[in-house]
Amino acid sequence: MTGAVDISLGQLALALGLLLVALALSVALRLGLTRGLAVAATRMVVQLLLVGLVLEWVFSTANAAVILTLVVAMALLAGHAAVRRTSRRFAGIYADALVSVLGASFLVTGAAVVGILRVEPWYEPQYLIPLHGMLLGNALTGISLGLDRFMEGTSRGRADVEARLALGATRWEAARPLFRDAVRTGLVPITNSMAVMGIVSLPGMMTGQILAGAPPGEAVRYQILIMCMMAACVSLATLGVVGLAYRRLFTPDHRFHPDRLTDAAR
Repeated sequence: MTGAVDISLGQLALALGLLLVALALSVALRLGLTRGLAVAATRMVVQLLLVGLVLEWVFSTANAAVILTLVVAMALLAGHAAVRRTSRRFAGIYADALVSVLGASFLVTGAAVVGILRVEPWYEPQYLIPLHGMLLGNALTGISLGLDRFMEGTSRGRADVEARLALGATRWEAARPLFRDAVRTGLVPITNSMAVMGIVSLPGMMTGQILAGAPPGEAVRYQILIMCMMAACVSLATLGVVGLAYRRLFTPDHRFHPDRLTDAAR
């Protein structure tokens, strides 16, 4: 099989020309998205070019400290982005999101790189950075959805929660339905993605490997590994962040504190 076809600057310009389809549609139907699409496309190009330059330098240095710094920085950005998507906040929400995304992504990535792939050295950027990046993107979504659902549930279901506590329920008994619903919501995207993979869509990593010349069978095995990693990471991250939110809103003496929730706009 042949390797990947190199994309020249001219071909890249032609590819960007495909965006004119979306821009033309926005103008023709007066969707009001023309400016937004143009800004998003510009940001995408600039960000990806900068990331490409950074990764080329990181790959060339192959320094463990540099690689770990980059990985932690990626997790910091993911945790911050996850909280920004929520409609409500509470004191310590950013720290909770960071702890959850760091713990889940590091644990799952480490298990895959050291225990399954057995990469030497373990910090090899060719494997560590792409795998960790894919996990962060999915964990971010799970954290955001889970947090938002839990806070929305506790806010709208305040009367039910307080009634259960007044009748002698423990904080866990009062919050359990909301907790389970929040975790379930966070897992919906990855569950749906796994259910249709290979039938409705060909995933990005598998497609990229095939374009790079890898045998389809090998690309499939890597994709199965990735999806299993994603499912584990999203599960741990969502469970962790919802659990930490639960401890923030429900104190050990079985009291519920909805007053600790504030609107994100404040």
